[in-house]
Amino acid sequence: MRRICRHIAGLLTALLWLAIGPALADKAQYLDMARRGWSYELRSTMVGRDMSIPVHINGRDLKGAQICLVGEPPTEGSRAVLEAFRALLEHVHGVPVPLNEAGADISACGPGRNVILRLYSGPPPNRALGRDLAWMDRVYELGLPSRHVWAASSPAMAQTFFGRKGSGTHVMVQQAAPGGAGPLDQEYFRSLLVEELFQTFTFGMDILHLDAQVPFLSKLEENPLRLRHAAWGSSGFKSAMLSSNPPALCAFDIFMLHAVARAPVDETTTPDFLTYIDAEFAPLQALTEATMNEPRFAPVLDPACAPREAAKLRQ
Repeated sequence: MRRICRHIAGLLTALLWLAIGPALADKAQYLDMARRGWSYELRSTMVGRDMSIPVHINGRDLKGAQICLVGEPPTEGSRAVLEAFRALLEHVHGVPVPLNEAGADISACGPGRNVILRLYSGPPPNRALGRDLAWMDRVYELGLPSRHVWAASSPAMAQTFFGRKGSGTHVMVQQAAPGGAGPLDQEYFRSLLVEELFQTFTFGMDILHLDAQVPFLSKLEENPLRLRHAAWGSSGFKSAMLSSNPPALCAFDIFMLHAVARAPVDETTTPDFLTYIDAEFAPLQALTEATMNEPRFAPVLDPACAPREAAKLRQ
């Protein structure tokens, strides 16, 4: 009888470990990823910027902010991402995210809380970028250097500036050219837009992923590539970019979106934010699971959380 009891107790212990072991491991991994992506200090700034303007970093500051589209109208793929991401933000924060399609003139965005999103196809519109930031500088009193020459450093880039009359965020993302886009283009341009939107609304930073044997946990993870001399529009460049990280948001990313929305902290770059995640891990995990199962968010989610193989994305 004692042997049987000991055997049953051993089975129950093993089953209990199978039930809670992965969750405990996930918690440790999630806390480490949160530390790597959100615990940072801004140690450098643009030369010539007015350093007397304070900086405040909390993705909740953009709760309900307007997304204002300038430049080209969104393609079908871009619009699907925008609609799903806005629905996701409303689901998480509990308030709608207005969308203003301003056309070519950024002044039509208005002076309120804005995330300016300039979409383009082809070469980057650097002159338009300069005009956008000059307008934002006037509206928000950002203190930007007056003679700075602005130019895109990648096909997708997001910049948040802090001014005396509020902060201003500018996102510039390449999208597919007019006409049909094959599977490679569809996945590539979706990946660009999803990543910039997520980082804009959470202030999460890029996270290096150096070990190819370790599974990805986040869209923010990137396997560093040497693509300095590769043409942005080439299939080789797009394939390499898609191989460097997941093309959309993983469960960890949704977890962090909920954490940013709920954490009672002043800034999400402080140790208090990690303390909150540690204490509220189970409720945040439950929210994440429910959100990941919502079909309406599918255009911005990647449940597999894995980079795409170019060979499977035939043009």
